[in-house]
Amino acid sequence: MNEEAEEQINASRYERNSNRKDYRNGYKQRSLLTTDGKVILDKPQFRETSFHTAVFDNYSRVEKSVESIILESYLSGVSTRSVNKVIKSLGIEVSPSYVSSLSSRLDKTVNEFLERKIDGEYKFIYIDGTYLKIRNNGRYRNKAIYICVGINSDGYREVLGARIYDSETEIEWELFFDDLKDRGLNGVEMVISDGNKGIREAVKQSFPGSSWQYCHVHFMRNLRKSTGKQQWKFLSLLIKQALDNPDILPLLQDKLFDRGLDKCSTMFDKYYDSLYNYRSFNTNIQGLRRLRVSNTIERLNAEIKRRTKKIGAFPSDDSAMRLAGSIMIDINEEYVTGRKYINMEEINSQ
Repeated sequence: MNEEAEEQINASRYERNSNRKDYRNGYKQRSLLTTDGKVILDKPQFRETSFHTAVFDNYSRVEKSVESIILESYLSGVSTRSVNKVIKSLGIEVSPSYVSSLSSRLDKTVNEFLERKIDGEYKFIYIDGTYLKIRNNGRYRNKAIYICVGINSDGYREVLGARIYDSETEIEWELFFDDLKDRGLNGVEMVISDGNKGIREAVKQSFPGSSWQYCHVHFMRNLRKSTGKQQWKFLSLLIKQALDNPDILPLLQDKLFDRGLDKCSTMFDKYYDSLYNYRSFNTNIQGLRRLRVSNTIERLNAEIKRRTKKIGAFPSDDSAMRLAGSIMIDINEEYVTGRKYINMEEINSQ
């Protein structure tokens, strides 16, 4: 810090210099929490101006490396009180309120990421909602975080947006889609999601001319609820084959009727126009598999759940989105720097 002081006033101690900017005025002791514990520093003082150092920010009492440990622990899903225990193991003590105030610095980064302009066309988007427990009007409620992942023109995945809503209704999904379109989302040809009715109806209103693809994994889960364990073992392979190839569907439906599973057969009739939309796109087998399931967004939701499990409940919407948004930023970086998810060259050539 003495070297920084000499540089800032353009003169060393006791030096006569016509270019001197100020004069030294002793020292002021400052405490600083570091990874080695609490240390006392002698901070140089000037007569007329303020001294600035790279060692710590103005008014900061905690070393940046300690702040990094706190933020990394928070983003890993450690509660604010548990973070304090981690820091205590280093011989450092900070309050839960300090951890909360430090983590709130993430708000600007998260907001900029979720509000950024969406450039280019996204033919395919994956939609889902995951629930977190959040304090609202004095009581804790399960609220939905809507998430959209899109496939850009180069075939890479991107987290395009996220919002918190009270539940999953058609109106709220339309509001979410309107926000995405206002930020630039266009060119959507197919929306892949679970069978949520609100999503289905909102897609019709928000993306006219596009198709909705019912995720096959979710469809099979719903089918399984209407069959016994033994019946499912017998039929599951044929059901998978029928979802791969609609020509097999008549054979499957005959077997469903023979076994008294009329409800399952009716489900195929009801959702037939939403089960095979993925087949209209020209891409390889891996690409077709990825267009018929919402696994990519399910994994994102699972990571959010994993990291927020120990926290349990959030005091506000902002605190929930702060952590969930930070997780999305991390995963989005993996998306855009990883492998292509869909071969868009093949699809665009049809």
